[in-house]
Amino acid sequence: MTETVSTVEAAVDRAIARVGKKLVLMAPLGLGKPVQLVNAFYHRAAADPSLSLHIYTALCLEKPPLGTGVEAKLSGPIMERLFGDYEELAFIKPVRSDTLPANIQVSELYFKAGSMKNVPSAQRNYISSNYTHIARDMFDAGANVLVQLVAARETPDGLSVSLSCNPDTGTELMEMYAGSGKTCISIGQVHSDLPFMEHDAEIGVDAFDLLVRNSAYDKTLFAVPNTAVPIQDYATALHASTLVADGGTLQIGIGALGDAVAYSCILRQQHNSDYRAAVAALTHQQVAVACHGEPFDQGLYVSTEMFVNGMMHLIEQGVVKRKVYDNLALQLGLNSGAIGHEIDERLYDYCRARGLIPARLEQSGLDELKYWGILDATAVLEDGALVLAGQSLASDMDEPATRSAVLAQGRGRQLRNGRVLHGGFFLGPADFYRKLRELDAAGQEQICMTGVRRTNQLLLNYPLYCAQRRQARFINTGMMVTLTGAVASDALEDGTAISGVGGQYNFVAMAHDLPGARSVLCIRSTRGSGKQLKSNVVPFYGHLTIPKHLRDVIVTEYGVADLRGQSDSEIIKRLINIADSRFQEELLAFARDHGKVERDYRIPVEARNNTPERLQQALAPLVKKGLLPAYPFGTDLTDQELAL
Repeated sequence: MTETVSTVEAAVDRAIARVGKKLVLMAPLGLGKPVQLVNAFYHRAAADPSLSLHIYTALCLEKPPLGTGVEAKLSGPIMERLFGDYEELAFIKPVRSDTLPANIQVSELYFKAGSMKNVPSAQRNYISSNYTHIARDMFDAGANVLVQLVAARETPDGLSVSLSCNPDTGTELMEMYAGSGKTCISIGQVHSDLPFMEHDAEIGVDAFDLLVRNSAYDKTLFAVPNTAVPIQDYATALHASTLVADGGTLQIGIGALGDAVAYSCILRQQHNSDYRAAVAALTHQQVAVACHGEPFDQGLYVSTEMFVNGMMHLIEQGVVKRKVYDNLALQLGLNSGAIGHEIDERLYDYCRARGLIPARLEQSGLDELKYWGILDATAVLEDGALVLAGQSLASDMDEPATRSAVLAQGRGRQLRNGRVLHGGFFLGPADFYRKLRELDAAGQEQICMTGVRRTNQLLLNYPLYCAQRRQARFINTGMMVTLTGAVASDALEDGTAISGVGGQYNFVAMAHDLPGARSVLCIRSTRGSGKQLKSNVVPFYGHLTIPKHLRDVIVTEYGVADLRGQSDSEIIKRLINIADSRFQEELLAFARDHGKVERDYRIPVEARNNTPERLQQALAPLVKKGLLPAYPFGTDLTDQELAL
């Protein structure tokens, strides 16, 4: 029986009473942290040296620093408007200053990129783990206090709880503890502004031992402002968007490049001639991988660890609209064209032949057919007969009268419970959260927040996920690519953790296991400026996130390099072709000196003009038409604030 308390201090009392003085607390990544609850544990341990507190979490959200003097005076009102009364995590400043109490330890599994680069305490306690391994690793670490921010609503059956923004690992971890014999307490903190997401994210209230409900804790949800997209990222995104096949599957990440990829897909849909012209102007060399430029007729399905704001725009603009169903027979029928999404004779006979419509209807079969919308929600079984629209029919589904009645009541109706998006967590701007809160029944039906054990891998149901994730394109970012095709994305060669592997390895590995799928890693060709300008296409590097044997597609602002299955020599040539021309000759010289490229090889003429100036020229027509805005999905900042 779940207990409800009104203060976080009471929740801490219950936790200590349950698990003792050694507290190993697991809080979700990003938005799902119940800040007041986590802070209550921190303050209790800081005040009581007899307690031991180890906090495991990831992606801690921080308001930007105000600066000092005039900068603080100017930015203060902006920060207040953007972040409201958001309460900061109490342990962040002590972590940054390396002044955590001796009895408190904080370990993050993923940093906001670069945020903890020069923070020794964070670097020492950082844990590298694939997203799909986090639940396992936290269970093995002895996490005994599981906390989560949740949404709640009253239903005819009582209170219902949603894991909302973070069903990514919590349910899996709770399942591990169930029946394990290990002592653990799970605590949910209700927030009235958190969007209530249904389906896999909606769980029984009894999943939690304790709920904290107090409207005083409903501080402003942390909203990540949209970031500006530079022309360099637009060029990369336009190239990447040509790899996305209509009727396929998409995954993209957060940040400027993710926004640019989403926006490029919208350009392809809404301004196709301008889109094609821009791609043609950018593309100066042949690409081995298939490229696409047509609008999205069938549309895309999204299977992603992170549901980002750009994906909501893709749904709104009719790009993401391909529905998938958690029934293999239905999905295969749709893929082959044997059936459509409407209830008709083809669908009835197809489902009957494959047993989805059973020979004789019983309660379990009735429930499933109602779930998929093949039978009306009011259909019931009474005394062995199917009662449909007030008509009593034989439960023999081969009986002509029964078949005719089912088709008559369902004709033209769409199948139900198709999803256009499965996501593991969401994070974004305030407007994104508002849209999620305001979803109608049809919108809720299309979006399923779920665990990363589903979104990031194939192990739970390989045949179904292969059928759903057709022509998948997993588009992510890296920092550097070596001439062997290996990629560094999460750390420097001296061991400094920049962000984390997150799900990148998962998606790269899945691209090799999933028929028709490709991993697309986007790399900015250079970093720095002036005398500090350096190439991100490098001869070698001392840290790798993705090894060379998992190489696939690399995209820079200068083009696409298909590396899968290629020889070392061909990999090098293709990567040099999309490197900044200011570094091409030295990269080629290195490869020649190490016997990886023929001595007489020359860089193709069409690849020798990879310069920022050429990008500006190629995209100038789109810029002039206002089709490459600095903020493709808008900004919460006013024009004056942007100028400041």
